[in-house]
Amino acid sequence: LLISCRKSKGKPNGKKPAPEEKKLYLEPEYTKSRITDFEFKELVMLPREIDLNEWLASNTTTFFHHINLQYSTISEFCTGESCQTMAVCNTQYYWYDERGKKIKCTAPQYVDFVMSSVQKLVTDEDVFPTKYGKEFPNSFESLVKKICKYLFHVLAHIYSSHFKETLALELHGHLNTLYTHFILFIREFNLVDPKETTIMDDLTEVLCSSSGSSSNGSGNGSSNSAGAQNHVKER
Repeated sequence: LLISCRKSKGKPNGKKPAPEEKKLYLEPEYTKSRITDFEFKELVMLPREIDLNEWLASNTTTFFHHINLQYSTISEFCTGESCQTMAVCNTQYYWYDERGKKIKCTAPQYVDFVMSSVQKLVTDEDVFPTKYGKEFPNSFESLVKKICKYLFHVLAHIYSSHFKETLALELHGHLNTLYTHFILFIREFNLVDPKETTIMDDLTEVLCSSSGSSSNGSGNGSSNSAGAQNHVKER
């Protein structure tokens, strides 16, 4: 199973957080960049003939591979020295093992924990069955929610700490497209508590407002509120 994670805002190690820098990824010339004009709001909707768990499994596995690939493009710049903590803006994420023990780790170590944990799950036939007649476990949806939360952390870190490198590689269009698709997917099925994604609401508003997601706004729609309540109960 996935190891739990927690986050801490404010001043880690007793130090005041650094003043927030101007967010390069919010510049209009960059937010306009996409690799496709697909209407993702329609693309993420459950097809009438497909089982919900099958749809969640297929999309979650695909997002895992794409986000892993996107991170790999800047991984040489995400080092223990450049990213001493797993930070997104002024929020720092911590990793906890199965016993609840906090593991002090750098961003690349954190991402490695995420990717290795998710890889183990999506290749486990008892969790993500691929053979005909094999059923999904009762815990499947909660596991998908955990996976999506971790994948969001990785995407947010790329934007927060490695957007300059992404720009230099001319991959910001890919990143924007992936982020838009992912956010609309997790909103459609209430997979991540909106409180968890608030840290990137400014980007979400810009990228998703033109993707048929106006009904959901910034994650405060009625469907998202219900998802948040469900998430709180699970915790």
